[in-house]
Amino acid sequence: MQLNQQELQNLRHLIYSHETAYQKLQSFSQQATDPQIKQMFEKSAQDAMNNKQKLMSFLG
Repeated sequence: MQLNQQELQNLRHLIYSHETAYQKLQSFSQQATDPQIKQMFEKSAQDAMNNKQKLMSFLG
């Protein structure tokens, strides 16, 4: 599948957004003291990373 410039730009933006979310959620997880909240942030961070990796697969 060939991506046009607009699609490529949008894909890069989405990848960057998921990376940013991952970094922030990891930070929140490290600061959390409640085990349930910590686990929630860790799962959300992992979900963001998984989504980023899926999006990156479109780049080839």
